[in-house]
Amino acid sequence: MVPLNDENPIQITPIVTYVLIVANILIFLYELSLGTPGLQAFLQDFAFIPGQLSESLQGASSGDLIPEPLTLVTSQFLHGSVLHVVFNMLYLWIFGNNIEEEMGSSRYLIFYLLCGVLASLAQYVFDADSMIPTLGASGAIAGIMGAYIFRFPQARIVTLIPLGFFWFTVRVPAIFFLGFWFLQQAFNSVSSLEAQVNSGGMESGIAYWAHAGGFIFGALLGPLFGLFSRRD
Repeated sequence: MVPLNDENPIQITPIVTYVLIVANILIFLYELSLGTPGLQAFLQDFAFIPGQLSESLQGASSGDLIPEPLTLVTSQFLHGSVLHVVFNMLYLWIFGNNIEEEMGSSRYLIFYLLCGVLASLAQYVFDADSMIPTLGASGAIAGIMGAYIFRFPQARIVTLIPLGFFWFTVRVPAIFFLGFWFLQQAFNSVSSLEAQVNSGGMESGIAYWAHAGGFIFGALLGPLFGLFSRRD
């Protein structure tokens, strides 16, 4: 299922959402300009690598350009492929503007970054020794989705559904669309943990725990950031 838009109009210009989308796209274009060796070095410095955070907490120096804890923020603006950045920005475009309107731009930005940090730490808890770079805005956007499902459970999400050679759209309540998305991430999180136990490492390279964790943190933190303070 691919969301196309939500039937949930806003009355503001969501400046922060626009800036985040533009920043992510520009940084991804910069990544494309680096070439393979340059990109690997760039990700080594600015992507979040759980194993390096573990080493830094033990006093070791990674030699990166920035302290490892800071990569919990910088990694949120990095992406690994065109589809990665396109789908993340699509979800941010659809769900972010309404949450920005509810919280106000300043609180929304803090909320977004904090959800991203906590999402990465959720992944870290279950995979603290991994040397696979974790990157992308997915955790922060999952936080927005977690807030959205509680603030606008009945908002209709226009969704594209492929069925063999046929594609059609349906209008799905947010509670079902986002609930299904969360259940997928939760199931994959548990499955990836089982795979880690069986194989001795995470093989998929997808931070499912960050997705599920970001969603939960967004749902919990939303009210603290004024999610329900604005009266309709």
